[in-house]
Amino acid sequence: MTFPTDTLRVRFFRHGESAANAGLPSDAPAAIPLTDHGMAQAAEIAGGIGAAPDLIITSPFLRARQTAAPTIARFPGIPVLSLAIQEFTYLSPARCAGTTVHQRRPWADAYWQAEDPQRVEGEDAESFRLFHRRVTGALTQLADYRQQGRRDILVFGHGQFLQATRLFIAGQLSAVDGPTMRRFRQIDLGTPIANGQGFAALHDDAGWRLG
Repeated sequence: MTFPTDTLRVRFFRHGESAANAGLPSDAPAAIPLTDHGMAQAAEIAGGIGAAPDLIITSPFLRARQTAAPTIARFPGIPVLSLAIQEFTYLSPARCAGTTVHQRRPWADAYWQAEDPQRVEGEDAESFRLFHRRVTGALTQLADYRQQGRRDILVFGHGQFLQATRLFIAGQLSAVDGPTMRRFRQIDLGTPIANGQGFAALHDDAGWRLG
């Protein structure tokens, strides 16, 4: 597929299966590794990339960096950047240390049911408002790369962050309020971005659109 020469294409990929995704206990969100299956998914992503991109961007979290690694190895010399596109950590990592997704489910449900975009659940947790700000900030940074001449960027990130990015581009996440939180949660549970999957978006003078 070809695009106008002034159009930026960004392909977003969720990390491969992580230990937490597989139901294992986890500690610090930033240090959760991929499983062997997740590593295989990362290799599959790399194998599906055709021409070399202009730029590769990763979340600072380990599982995203591990997912990007085979693609980075396939295209040596391509610039690699780490941006603040880490996953939405709305529960306190200290509280969640050593727990599984199943054990955290009641805490997660209580957070989303409160529908409070300002709510911070504890130390090192993030509010929905700040999460939304990171999403819009990342899109602004990506658009700036187009002005610098970049035309093809790969982004390795996380399920909720990418879901919010996709919904914002589609015009479904412009507000930051309780109803928006509810809608986001419903969509993310109903149609999640699977491990190793993603979507593409385009940016030109008219703005962002899904592509």
